[in-house]
Amino acid sequence: QVQPVESGGGLVQAGGSLRLSCVGSARYSSTYGIGWFRQAPGKGRDFLAAIRNTDGYTRYAESVKGRFTISRDNGKVYLQMNSMKPEDTANYVCAVDTSGRLITFDYWGQGTQVTVSS
Repeated sequence: QVQPVESGGGLVQAGGSLRLSCVGSARYSSTYGIGWFRQAPGKGRDFLAAIRNTDGYTRYAESVKGRFTISRDNGKVYLQMNSMKPEDTANYVCAVDTSGRLITFDYWGQGTQVTVSS
């Protein structure tokens, strides 16, 4: 299996925190990167953050800088979300970029639902 698998979604109150996890495949080359995206009902998919496996380089969407943190540890990639808002409600998806350039992504997970109540 090459598709990544997400976990950690759920219901959280506004102002709260949630940590999502993404597990990839041992079949990727060492140069891969992982990105997190989200899609709310009726809206397009938005890039949130990405991290490169080789050197830990990260990049973020301006809209989540300071609230969301992407990290990696022992083969898993995490998205820590703090100070959450109702508008963060969406299906959160992680994706794999086999090149590590963090521009285009090749394999996509199914997503994990995050709901933020007001």
